[in-house]
Amino acid sequence: MNQIGEREKRFMARAIELSKRGMQNGDGGPFGSVVVKGDEIVGEGWNQVLSHNDPTAHAEVVAIRDACNRLQTFQLEDCEIFTSCEPCPMCLGAIYWARPKRVYFANTKEEAAAINFDDSFIYKEIEVPHQEKKIPFIAFPSEAAREVFRLWDEKQDKQSY
Repeated sequence: MNQIGEREKRFMARAIELSKRGMQNGDGGPFGSVVVKGDEIVGEGWNQVLSHNDPTAHAEVVAIRDACNRLQTFQLEDCEIFTSCEPCPMCLGAIYWARPKRVYFANTKEEAAAINFDDSFIYKEIEVPHQEKKIPFIAFPSEAAREVFRLWDEKQDKQSY
């Protein structure tokens, strides 16, 4: 079990500060996040859905983008993420793709749902057959698309991630 000490409290306090500032500025919902490498914040983010008209501009995604840009990498293996709330499904996916060592969160998804940020329907939709989803997903097979996959599979200089 990871201990929560003064170091962790300091980084979480910054994530919470960003959540409050972004909310008060009208950028988006009350969510903030920082990416930490060692004892240094290498990425910061807060919900900017409203200010950027971008439904993907959640705090964790913004912080991950900031950290990857600053560190010039697409992997955050030596980093930790501190976020003011348990990540939504999209942010959870982004976190797994970024591959940090660990994630600390303050508020829970149930607490977020209580203030009308309820993502439970997305978790449920993942398991629903495509044709029964609230937004229909329609298979559109394409030989041209398969050809691009084949070319990728044969590509000698590709960088895996």
